[in-house]
Amino acid sequence: MKQKIVVLMLLFIPFFDVQSAVKVLAFSGSTRTGSYNQSLIENAAEIARTSNAEVTVINLKDYEMPFYQAELESSQGMPRNALRFRQLMLDHNRIIIATPEYNGSLTAILKNALDWASRTEQAEFSNEAFKDKKFALMSASPGKGGGKRSVDHLAQVLASLGGKVVEDKVVVPQAYQAFDCNQNLKNDSTKKQLIQEIAELLR
Repeated sequence: MKQKIVVLMLLFIPFFDVQSAVKVLAFSGSTRTGSYNQSLIENAAEIARTSNAEVTVINLKDYEMPFYQAELESSQGMPRNALRFRQLMLDHNRIIIATPEYNGSLTAILKNALDWASRTEQAEFSNEAFKDKKFALMSASPGKGGGKRSVDHLAQVLASLGGKVVEDKVVVPQAYQAFDCNQNLKNDSTKKQLIQEIAELLR
């Protein structure tokens, strides 16, 4: 996949390169095995790596945390996995998120992770993990809309926390036929859009 991505990048964005200081965190709002959005994240991460960015891909399945409640926070403190996730957000200066669409919005597990990331160990609000950071958002969905409503809602959430969301957002409709047997995007137009979105993220 890497060789084909390089060729596409040379065709579409001849001078696409970044400094190694750019650290990218990438994750999906789905923990399902075989998730289309996890496949989309892997494609986006490979593009960023090919551009010399340092990329960390995680799965929220490895950061299981209780749903945020003020009473739980005050009585038990910040859960260990919430601390780990928030620290990852703090340690990276670019974020890629692929969000499934559930009932026209983002998933509960994704929203919950972001809610915890907006808290501190002192049980106070803080947007430090979001403020002025660039976010690239995308979605893959079996439906014809490609998850656009979820992406738009997530963009609103991140903007309210001070994040800078890349304007162009890739949505992949009919995701069940969008990836090949190696989970690479099949459509060159979609690949081009993804390359352009990641290029904007890394600028």
